[in-house]
Amino acid sequence: MEKQSKRVGTIETWMKKHSPAYIGATRHPFIQSIRDGTVHLSSFKLWLGQDYIFVKALVPFVASVLLKAWKESDDSSEMEVVLGGMASLNDEVAWFKKEASKWGVLLSGTVPLEANLRYCSFLEGLISSEVEFTVAITAFWAIEAIYQDSFASCLEADSKTPEELRETCERWGNDGFGRYCRSLKDIANHHLEKAPDDVISKAEVAFLHVLKHEVEFWNMSCGET
Repeated sequence: MEKQSKRVGTIETWMKKHSPAYIGATRHPFIQSIRDGTVHLSSFKLWLGQDYIFVKALVPFVASVLLKAWKESDDSSEMEVVLGGMASLNDEVAWFKKEASKWGVLLSGTVPLEANLRYCSFLEGLISSEVEFTVAITAFWAIEAIYQDSFASCLEADSKTPEELRETCERWGNDGFGRYCRSLKDIANHHLEKAPDDVISKAEVAFLHVLKHEVEFWNMSCGET
């Protein structure tokens, strides 16, 4: 579901309003090091193991977004978009296992670090039935869009991304994933447009929390505590 509209939505307004924080999450030194070919493979392996844990925590969150869409959305195509995201997570978990084997990362022995635990705890809080679909879908869009924007930058013509990391970048930086993220953004904007002020405020806070957690996750991948 991708609607073409030139009207500036709430999401676009927030991205401009919080531009430094958004750029901080999508152009983080960890991502920049992949883009310019200077990334330490130990950092990449650390990210790989930790993100596998995060994706497993993402599954119940996305399932809750799907349930909220079923209950609160008046457009069946919105539920289909979320369902597509849910279905892709099975392939994503399999991809992490394959990559971990390739890079010698023992997933069974990987312990979640503090930044990861905080991010997963944030996701768990959004699963509550008291959290509105508008808030949850905004957070879901932000999680997906930050990865799309980040890794797409590593595929630009002037990037020096190592060949062995291009598959990782293409997984989230490809055009198809970009269209999916725009569909999520359209859904979020649609619900924000008709949401009461208190829900809009909660959604903006959720967006900012995602930005903060993403930066902390990238920091963790660089070995920072």
